Amino acid sequence: MTTQTLHPRVQIVWVLRAVLIAAVLTAPFAGAVYFDRLPEWVPVAAGAAFLVLGVAHALLRYRRWSYEIREDALYLDRGVVTQVRTTVPLVRIQHVDSRRGPVERGVGLASCVVYTAGSRGADVRIPGLTPEGASDLREELKRLAIRADGEDAV
Repeated sequence: MTTQTLHPRVQIVWVLRAVLIAAVLTAPFAGAVYFDRLPEWVPVAAGAAFLVLGVAHALLRYRRWSYEIREDALYLDRGVVTQVRTTVPLVRIQHVDSRRGPVERGVGLASCVVYTAGSRGADVRIPGLTPEGASDLREELKRLAIRADGEDAV
């Protein structure tokens, strides 16, 4: 299988998250202006800086996110500041879910969550898929994991 990227609409989710985080981080500066501790321009500058950094991070995150299914494993490549490459051997896959949170439903997207054997919280999430794409990916990984488990049996 070729390298797959996320649906472009995931950028909307990540940019909205960046806007929300910028607003929360700017609130203390606005509070300080209210109590005459800072000049009025400081929250505007801080908010603009937080917003620019957050939106840039969201857009770069989209550009750097990819995944690939090969005959032996699922490969994920992601990260802006720290690049993370994850390999999930198909024989380690326990189960696969597709998930749609309220924000994802709002933009018509879903995620695929792959749970692996091992330590607690040993799972990977592939965001930014169409609902059909998440369902197809879930079924393909399930099929490949069953086949890999049969080949790995003693």
